[in-house]
Amino acid sequence: MRALFVSDASAGVLLIIVAAAAMLAANSPFAYEYKQLFYGELAWTPIPKLYDLHLWINDGLMAIFFFVVGLEVKREVLCGSLADPAARRLPMVAAAAGMLVPAAVYMAVSGGGEYTNGWAIPAATDIAFAMGVLGLLGNRVPASLRLFLLTVAIVDDIGAVLVIAIFYTPTIKMVWLLVSAVVFGLMLAMNRLKVGTLWPYILMSAVLWYCVLNTGVHATIAGVLAALTIPLQRPDGNSMLEKLEHGLAPWSAYLVVPVFGFANAGVALGGMGIEAFTDPLPIAIAAGLVIGKQLGIFSIVFVSDKIGFAPRPANATWMEIWGISILCGIGFTMSLFIGGLAFPQQPLFVEEAKIGILTGSAISAILGFIVLRLTTTHPEAECDDRGEQPSQA
Repeated sequence: MRALFVSDASAGVLLIIVAAAAMLAANSPFAYEYKQLFYGELAWTPIPKLYDLHLWINDGLMAIFFFVVGLEVKREVLCGSLADPAARRLPMVAAAAGMLVPAAVYMAVSGGGEYTNGWAIPAATDIAFAMGVLGLLGNRVPASLRLFLLTVAIVDDIGAVLVIAIFYTPTIKMVWLLVSAVVFGLMLAMNRLKVGTLWPYILMSAVLWYCVLNTGVHATIAGVLAALTIPLQRPDGNSMLEKLEHGLAPWSAYLVVPVFGFANAGVALGGMGIEAFTDPLPIAIAAGLVIGKQLGIFSIVFVSDKIGFAPRPANATWMEIWGISILCGIGFTMSLFIGGLAFPQQPLFVEEAKIGILTGSAISAILGFIVLRLTTTHPEAECDDRGEQPSQA
């Protein structure tokens, strides 16, 4: 966990570059080539359902991202910041408020109707992007706030995965669902039998992904389910889950997510008109991210602290907590993912959703950085891992 606290801003900066590159490509003389690269039908594909590169990225490559998320969640629950019931109170209620309030703001601004299915788009926080902005601040932000942001984002991811599985699954093929359950059960049995070799889990994960792909549930959910079956330790006591997570995390952060971002963040603005920016959909998404996130998270932290339900992060001022709450409005990766699922038959809405996501995330990143830059006055080096000032001898 400590490695995540002191990580640099490279992953977040890379996402910024990728988003800018996607926008440039989509509005350049190579816009047709950009679109054909991802949406042109492949000459051959081993899985007919995945007939273009965009589908392979969103349904296939992103399963690795969700697998890493699942590994991270399991580790945090078993032996990390979510293992202590008292310690996880605040981030859990903060994450819940950080999903519900943005959804409510979205519905209020959009007016519902044809936009209703996009309610979950502003509910997600991008871990890499938000931690990247914190990295730009160096050691100014106390460790307790870094832990709080990371934990809220992890719980947020759990909520987003549940939302995708429950609300964005139009039809379910029961035979494939049964087969998927059998495969998942076999993987759990392997865990119980203490199978300490990694390759059987990887092989069965691929089988599970293919089965889930055919159920109607989004295939990336298989990544989370497979991760939950990975043993924490091998029978000899050596780490298995953490070693796998550390091995895959750089590939996820520096390859999978950037490729996904480049394939999904490009919006062709030509011909869209000013209404693409002023329609209820992009405004509602941006409002949910910028206003809803900070309102929900800061309010619940304040109330929880005042009533004694859960204390605010140690060594943190209310202005710093506000800055962190604003950063939670960065919703790049998961928001883009949900945006594509929310309006599968309405490409214009998907493009407008991207505009709202990019605008809201950019405002949250800039505003959050400014607030934290102006209010953080104590370097992390003066604090211990819990964010507390070390005692003086």
